[in-house]
Amino acid sequence: MKNKYILTLVCFFVWMVFFDDRDLITTHFRHPSELRQLEESRKYYTEQIRITREELDQLRSNSATIEKYAREKYHMKRENEDLFIISDK
Repeated sequence: MKNKYILTLVCFFVWMVFFDDRDLITTHFRHPSELRQLEESRKYYTEQIRITREELDQLRSNSATIEKYAREKYHMKRENEDLFIISDK
């Protein structure tokens, strides 16, 4: 190994293939799995946005739905009512 240029190129190649932030392992194996996870979370959040928009449309259009939502989500009650909360564990 008397040629310093070849030694430098070999060291550079080893560094780029194994130790760099954008090495072969990261680029070809880790990034696609992260992409799949992000796509799954995107689908989940898109579905949650759709469900929330439907609930909001129902709340805007129907006053009975507002009362039902307040009773279920916030445990509100009328003045002369007793409220019993039963939780499932």
